[in-house]
Amino acid sequence: MADYKPTSRRPIADIFRLTAQRGTRFCVRCQIHPDAISYLSIVAAALAAICFWKSRQQPWLLFLAPSFCYLRLWFNMLDGMVALASGKASWRGEILNDLPDRVSDVLIFAGVAHSDWMNPLFGYWAAIFALLTAYVGMFGQGVGVQREFSGLMSKPWRMVTLHVGAWVTLACLWWNTGSIRFARLTVLDWACLIVVAGCVQTMAIRLHRIMAALQAKSAPH
Repeated sequence: MADYKPTSRRPIADIFRLTAQRGTRFCVRCQIHPDAISYLSIVAAALAAICFWKSRQQPWLLFLAPSFCYLRLWFNMLDGMVALASGKASWRGEILNDLPDRVSDVLIFAGVAHSDWMNPLFGYWAAIFALLTAYVGMFGQGVGVQREFSGLMSKPWRMVTLHVGAWVTLACLWWNTGSIRFARLTVLDWACLIVVAGCVQTMAIRLHRIMAALQAKSAPH
């Protein structure tokens, strides 16, 4: 859509954008639609979830699972870059850019919850707070100011926290006589609790900035 301009673009470090430049050119050249890339992010999240879910029987899958979490993030970045490069960015694309993200969050945390390495309730609370965090971030866009991506526990940092939890769990299995508990909670329990606490901070920061933007917008000039 020639008259469309993106209303919300997640700030991404240039070094990460560089990793997708060649992929962007390939997708544009092969006429791969950005929607297809958005759906691939769900596939990557589902593979991460399966790795977590089956890791009790095959602990080495804890090493592999974070790779699919990061692949999910990479597809999330690539779809927007391809949409802009190919001139296919649209309002519809904004919906299809966000909805797979929410599905992916639920899939990954559900896989972690049912890994048998933790209390499932912590995993589901992490999924709920991940959804709430994204929802709060969209408030600003909904009321006519900016979409908020600020805060400690944005989407990439949720995946980093799970990555650390997965690899520390695996390290404990190999080098800590198999003990994965600290203060009665497992490593992945702690990882999900950190996600929840970080999401609370992130929601507070985002709400504060949205309210400040609304006040500035409504102030007399």
